[in-house]
Amino acid sequence: MQSLTLDSDNRAQFAAAIEDDALTVACLCAAWCGTCASYRATFEELARRHPDMRFVWIDIEDQADVVGDLDVENFPTLLVQRGDSVAFFGTVLPDGAVAERLLLAQAAASPEELARLAMSSDERRAWQRDCNLRVLLG
Repeated sequence: MQSLTLDSDNRAQFAAAIEDDALTVACLCAAWCGTCASYRATFEELARRHPDMRFVWIDIEDQADVVGDLDVENFPTLLVQRGDSVAFFGTVLPDGAVAERLLLAQAAASPEELARLAMSSDERRAWQRDCNLRVLLG
């Protein structure tokens, strides 16, 4: 399965795709970023290896009206969410093995565990408030 690139023409399709409880993995990048350009192939390979997860590529400049307030400090930044629980938001090494370990750990957690972890620190509570893709697309 291939990732979906979020654009102004497919927002409704993407919003519908993340309405279920599958793990959503969003890569927040920028077209001008060389690291992002090289990471794209890695991200696509992850999408092919994990068809049970939803993968989306979001250009933070082209989609600034959706993600403009998110604090993207470096690239690539991943946002991992199941249902309304944001499980991870942060910069990762541009290494497929690192990203895959992160995704497998999040996928192994039950929805109840993810919801509990979502409230376990100030940083994670901020993710719930600021980073929920369902809310951002709404």
